[in-house]
Amino acid sequence: MVTLEKIAHLASDCRFDSLGPDAQMDSEKLSMLGGGTRHDVCASTFSPRSPGLPGICHSFTQDGRCVSLFKTLYTNYCSHQCNYCTNAANCSQKTRAFTYTPQELAGITLSLYQGNYIEGLFLSSGSGRNEDVVMEKIVETARLLREKHAFAGYIHLKVLPGASRSHIQEAMELADRVSINLEASSPAHMNEMSATKNYETDIIQRQRYIRDLMSKTDRKASLPAGQTTQLVVGAGAESDMEIFKRILYEYREIGVKRAYYSAFSPQRGTPFESRAPQQKWREHRLYQMDWLYRIYHFQPQEIHHAFDENGFLGNADPKMAIARQSMDSPADPNVASYSELLRIPGIGPRSAQRIIALRKMHPIKGKTELAQMGVRIKRAAPFLKINGWRDSTLLMWSA
Repeated sequence: MVTLEKIAHLASDCRFDSLGPDAQMDSEKLSMLGGGTRHDVCASTFSPRSPGLPGICHSFTQDGRCVSLFKTLYTNYCSHQCNYCTNAANCSQKTRAFTYTPQELAGITLSLYQGNYIEGLFLSSGSGRNEDVVMEKIVETARLLREKHAFAGYIHLKVLPGASRSHIQEAMELADRVSINLEASSPAHMNEMSATKNYETDIIQRQRYIRDLMSKTDRKASLPAGQTTQLVVGAGAESDMEIFKRILYEYREIGVKRAYYSAFSPQRGTPFESRAPQQKWREHRLYQMDWLYRIYHFQPQEIHHAFDENGFLGNADPKMAIARQSMDSPADPNVASYSELLRIPGIGPRSAQRIIALRKMHPIKGKTELAQMGVRIKRAAPFLKINGWRDSTLLMWSA
């Protein structure tokens, strides 16, 4: 476990020129700026976080590898009026404002990295009094790490709403990934959540800047991990269908690598403190819906089967709802295509690949073989027919 005191000591005792021998680091600052990122998501639901320091968390790569990141705000001072955020200018329970210098933050990151406590930096921020000034400091932090100290770790930089194109380009030249939070699914819902952000110009246009800079053939801003985004779920009255339609736009038109979802939780002192918290299961179901589109390559018209008449997902696996609505008869794993296998609940990409590989050698005879390949039989059985056998409990198909 990495304690606040240990990190403060690492920061003040490091030998980097950027800090100097007399540098000191306040553990309260580390705690406030690290804890201030609790609403910024870098992994899916229930990603673990180190208990000793709010700013060290664990994320997961696409191959399943767990990586530790120093996750912090550059400053917790913000001039925006976001009705759900404790750092917002209109929060009545505002805490003391803290701000790093680029030298401080670079020094802490290097100390943690060289001590093998982290593998990278996730840097977000409030807007300060001027987002261009703060964005410049964020870029300078990354520049110190990359160019002065040859930092080879992972860097994810949050782009502030309204940031200039030039600052965005500089950030992209230094970071592995950048992101700007959508927060809401539409301009109308953004207006409800924040009176100071313009959805189209402050957020969507900045996403287009990132997309267009990445598409240039002579670009320095290669951005190997692409751009991502995040929505706050349930702060407004948006439906899951509205969120899904926005995410389709993000994947198809903006080219985001992936989207993250954060269930709304009311915070004391904010204008939304009396609103009911959003259940975590809704966030989880949205991730499942996202997975079906992004990884399983379900078509939007198929996924529509998972929504009710009001445009919401129920607290059940959306893949099961889709299968019940769209499958006309049980599938035979000995002849079904890869795409057809993926549409069966309990079968994922790996188990579908194993099924296809095994049946090339000999026919699949029963449920035991499927279970050995990773198929979740209780979920899959009602949708399968193997050598004339099928589950008799499925009432939706006639005998």
